[in-house]
Amino acid sequence: MSKAMAFEEPVIKLREKIDELKNIAQEAEVDMTGEIEKLETRLAQLEQNIYSNMEPWDRVQVARHPERPTTLDYISSIFTDFIELHGDRCYGDDEAIVGGIASINGQAVTIIGHQRGKSTKENIRRNFGMPHPEGYRKALRLMYQAEKFGRPILCFIDTKGAYPGKAAEERGQSEAIARNLFEMAGLRVPIISIVIGEGGSGGALALGVANKIFMLENSTYSVISPEGAASILWKDATLAKQAAEAMKVTAMDLKEMGIIDGIIPEVAGGAHKNLEKQAIALKECILDTFTELSELSGDQLIEERYHKFKNIGQFIEE
Repeated sequence: MSKAMAFEEPVIKLREKIDELKNIAQEAEVDMTGEIEKLETRLAQLEQNIYSNMEPWDRVQVARHPERPTTLDYISSIFTDFIELHGDRCYGDDEAIVGGIASINGQAVTIIGHQRGKSTKENIRRNFGMPHPEGYRKALRLMYQAEKFGRPILCFIDTKGAYPGKAAEERGQSEAIARNLFEMAGLRVPIISIVIGEGGSGGALALGVANKIFMLENSTYSVISPEGAASILWKDATLAKQAAEAMKVTAMDLKEMGIIDGIIPEVAGGAHKNLEKQAIALKECILDTFTELSELSGDQLIEERYHKFKNIGQFIEE
């Protein structure tokens, strides 16, 4: 059973009460069908009320859930014949980013995504999903390969941010991210980016210069974490909840501001509740979008990408 979050406590308690009644009915051989049905109806209403009225901070918690599906989870659920490719041909391989070639409904695609671990050991191996420069250079190498062979590109975004350590800076972290932004803007194949968890800072944007950007309903996308913003603005990281509200980090906020193109609905309570059902929703979005973008020429794809990012933001001329 997945780990519950604070805002889910009323749902958990009611579900436990239903299970308790079912056990009593079974052990005592008493018919409690009516009472159980009433509670299950109440549970469904409570779930609908809680999950459809989540606060920004609640969504941040769901996006960070330790059991939330990762890039490799979605690859195994949606695609076939995945071949993972390694290394940047310059320094080494970064396991915080995975990438390779796969097939979806018979079409070859290049997939690249951040990859965090689900255990302490795996998180250490994958650096908690925070890439080094070689991770971004590997991603760019695979994008060049995709363009050479005319394959569309799909990016899964899920990182707190690029790794800020000394070694990463020595190997050119900022240049690697900037190079990805520059080169992705000019690729002549369709690019889709989907934020599946946390989308943090330039570490996320380095896979985000796409023709179409989507977010899972409970994912987040921001220039800095709520804790980081609270530390800078108010010198107090405990005010992260207020920062999350002010920063407009949710999919709904970003869709309203025109930063993303669409929101992919999640199963009730978050994608970690039902991977198979969530993967179906992602697959439909991916197929529909690739079909739409396949009608555009290379020049049109570049032009669309240019206007998409040029139109983000508002300014006033005096």
